[in-house]
Amino acid sequence: MIEIELNNVKKNYGLKNVLDGVTFAVNTHERISLIGENGSGKSTIFRIISGIENHEEGTVNIRKGATIGYLKQVYESEPTNIIVEDYLKESFKEYTEIENRLRELELKMASDNEDLEDILKKYGRLQERYIALGGYDLEEKFKKICSGFKLDKEYLKKEYNTLSGGEKTIVNLAAILLKNPSILLLDEPTNHLDIETLEWLESFLIEYKGTILLISHDRYFLDKVATKTILLENGRAKIYFGNYTYFLEEDERRTLAEFENYKSQQKQIEKMKESIKKLREFGMLAGNEMFFKRAKSIEKRLEKVEVLEKRVETVLPIKINSCGKAGKDILVIKNLSKSYPNKTVFTKFNMGVYGGEKVQLKGKNGSGKSTLIKIILGKDKDYTGEIKINPSVKIGYIPQEIKFESEQDTVLEYFFKNYGGSETEARNFLAKYMFYGDNVFKRLKELSGGEGVRLLIAELVIKQTNFLILDEPTNHLDISTRELLEENLKEYKGTILFVSHDRYFANKIAEREINI
Repeated sequence: MIEIELNNVKKNYGLKNVLDGVTFAVNTHERISLIGENGSGKSTIFRIISGIENHEEGTVNIRKGATIGYLKQVYESEPTNIIVEDYLKESFKEYTEIENRLRELELKMASDNEDLEDILKKYGRLQERYIALGGYDLEEKFKKICSGFKLDKEYLKKEYNTLSGGEKTIVNLAAILLKNPSILLLDEPTNHLDIETLEWLESFLIEYKGTILLISHDRYFLDKVATKTILLENGRAKIYFGNYTYFLEEDERRTLAEFENYKSQQKQIEKMKESIKKLREFGMLAGNEMFFKRAKSIEKRLEKVEVLEKRVETVLPIKINSCGKAGKDILVIKNLSKSYPNKTVFTKFNMGVYGGEKVQLKGKNGSGKSTLIKIILGKDKDYTGEIKINPSVKIGYIPQEIKFESEQDTVLEYFFKNYGGSETEARNFLAKYMFYGDNVFKRLKELSGGEGVRLLIAELVIKQTNFLILDEPTNHLDISTRELLEENLKEYKGTILFVSHDRYFANKIAEREINI
């Protein structure tokens, strides 16, 4: 049965067609990954399916009676100071209403009532609905999902509006799963999850009885969960009947075949053009109208040829160079302790990072990885213990949450302040990182997560560094950019200390792990 069907859907933002005739169908119980470069329209499709946005052309059909749970990338604060537990239990409103109605009907049945048969029918219908929704398993399900996302009693009592952006996303994902919708639209569900929670979510989704359409840049997650892949490219959809690894193999085969077809067609077109040219020359020399008619006939055939497009991929010129070695001991930490009034982060923690190493800092969410990085960078000085950084170290840093000092500056102003040069030089350089035309006048506070990371990568390419500190550097990057970054970091001659929940990225880069 078809759950979702898009037919020739077009969506325009300004002068650009983000979606230019997207067509695909999602069948019951399918688990489909939607992939493509940043800006290819993945989140736009989710907003259209969920009814948040309209489309200019084409049709979107959702199965009658289907319920949709949509996980967005960003969640704002709530108008009231609601605690997490109550926020989650808002998902139960329909269950609670049915329960209350069942209790009312039970009271009526217990009394002498002439309409007993009618009441029994109503009770039976409501009970069927309650069973279909999984009402009798509700408490068990609530505990299972809270346990999976590590939402303990203390966490459930927190005010929702005090949570970080990542914590809000996790709570909203839990709330959506509690509703048990027939269709799940998950936009980057793996962001902000530690490895343990991520593996739990994978298992949960594999067993999920509904239909799943997901967007993720986590390649292991896509391989484990998705059974079908849809690539968005040039505003169109391409279907691949397998997971991400299958997509890579099949896409390479298709790309080679498309290129051969393109070359063959180009040869054919050139031959037709040459024939037209010769026939016209013969016509001129012989003064014979027949040659011109034959040339015109070939010309008409040529006009009807649907010219195949040559696939062109946008490749960021990522080449982060090291400015030389900084000695053997890059970073030495002894007996480091850090605590807040109501929480101890770590006590007498010791670690060392040595020249040329690529080290992953591992630990569960809340274990203090980002706090440790802030201490190393000198952004947090409220600790005890000893930190020694080699004086010849030149640090390059990508934070998890990107914030710029002068948020009102434009991208172009930011570049001038840090690196100077002429406007032409700046614009040419920024264009390589997809800041084209008027995009260079975007204010830093208006940049998306992906744009912020691209700007910091561009900065690292220019800067001379020998020690990179990266806190979730692949967040907001599409898969192709992640792969380019991976290849460059593997070749980087300096030292790297990084935090990442991207298992594929970590396995490619890390030579050693430090648990915190």
